Amino acid sequence: MRVLIEVVHIAIGLIAAALIAWASAWSYPRATGDIWLVTFVAMALVVLMGIGPIRRAYAIDRAKLDRKPEETVNG
Repeated sequence: MRVLIEVVHIAIGLIAAALIAWASAWSYPRATGDIWLVTFVAMALVVLMGIGPIRRAYAIDRAKLDRKPEETVNG
């Protein structure tokens, strides 16, 4: 579940970057190429920065699934 949450966070970041770029390119058409170039770099960085949290979330989820039945407590 944690991995899904982290992937959703990355997707929201990419969508936000695209919307900001679209609005910026619309408002200043002379710099459209530069705006989108910077946006694609920013989007790549968002994905790269999301790799660490995804790996940590995967490890936590994996450890939770790999627990032996006797390690869990039934309440």
